Amino acid sequence: MTQRIAYFDCFSGASGNMLLGALLDAGLPLVDLEADLAQLGVAGYRLRLEPKVDQGISGSFFDVVDEAQEHPVRNLHAVEHIIGESGLSDAVKARSLAVFTRLAEAEARIHAVPVDQIHFHEVGAVDTLVDIVGVVAGLARLGVEQVYASEIPTGSGTIMTQHGRLPVPAPATLALLAAVGAKVVPAPVRAELVTPTGAALLAELATFEQPPMRVLGLGHGFGSKALPWANMLRVWIGEAISSPQPRPHEHAHHEHAHPHPHEGHEHGHEHPHPHDEDAHAHDHEHAPDHDHDHPHTHPHEGAA
Repeated sequence: MTQRIAYFDCFSGASGNMLLGALLDAGLPLVDLEADLAQLGVAGYRLRLEPKVDQGISGSFFDVVDEAQEHPVRNLHAVEHIIGESGLSDAVKARSLAVFTRLAEAEARIHAVPVDQIHFHEVGAVDTLVDIVGVVAGLARLGVEQVYASEIPTGSGTIMTQHGRLPVPAPATLALLAAVGAKVVPAPVRAELVTPTGAALLAELATFEQPPMRVLGLGHGFGSKALPWANMLRVWIGEAISSPQPRPHEHAHHEHAHPHPHEGHEHGHEHPHPHDEDAHAHDHEHAPDHDHDHPHTHPHEGAA
C-alpha cells in the first residue's frame, strides 16, 4: 500500500502558523480545522485565513486572533488536561502532547527549572494550542503518515525577551533542534526565522531529509515578516516511492591472446592489463513561521 507523506520545505524558516497555513493552502478545509479545535473546549479566539502574494508567489496567511478578556497562565499539566479531555482522536492527542512535552522539557532545561514547576504563559496561550493541535490534526485529516523536513535556516541577531536580549535562534529553539540533530544552515538576514513552536513540531514529527516521492499537492504558508525573498514555508504532499537503485557498472572482460598454463614456469612478458585496483579506476561516478507561536516566554516578533 502506498504511504502518504508530507515534506516541509523550510527555506525561510518555520513557525506554527506557517506550518498550519501551508496545510490549509494545500487543501485542509478550514471548517475541518475549526471542528477539530472546537474539541479542545477553549474559547476567546477566532481563526483568520486569507490569501497572500509575496514576491509574485501566492499562498495563504493564517493567524489566530486573540479575543479573550483574560489570559490564564497554563503549565504543562494544564495543557495535558485540556488535550486529554478533548474529543480528539487518541492518535492526535498523543502526538500533540508529545510536541508540548518536548517543548516544555526544552524550556525547563534552558531555565534550569523542573518541568512540573515551570509555567509557560506563551506555551499555554490559545494560539500555541491552535498551532500545535491544528498541525497534528491537519496532518491526520490529510491522511499523512510520515513527515519530512528540509534543513533549517535559523537566522541571526538578537531578540528582546522577558529575560533580556537573547541571541537568535532563541535558546529553546536551538535546544529543540539540537536534540534531534536537525540540519541547520545560516541565512543572510538578521531576524528570527524559526520559533520554538515551529522547532518543536518539526523535531517531534519530522525526519530531516528530502524523501523520494510523487508530489500530488502543495501549499504555501506565509509569515508576516518582510524579507528579501518570499517569506513562506512550502509543504509538498504526495506518495512515497522507492529510491532508485544504482545501475551496476559493467566491466569489460579482458581476453588473453596467449593461453598458457599459469603454473610451473615464469612469464617472460607482462600482461598489458594489470588487475590491481588502480587499473580499474573510473573517471565517472556510479549512478547509484506566525509570529504568534513563541513559547519561550518572551514577547517578540516571531518568524515570518
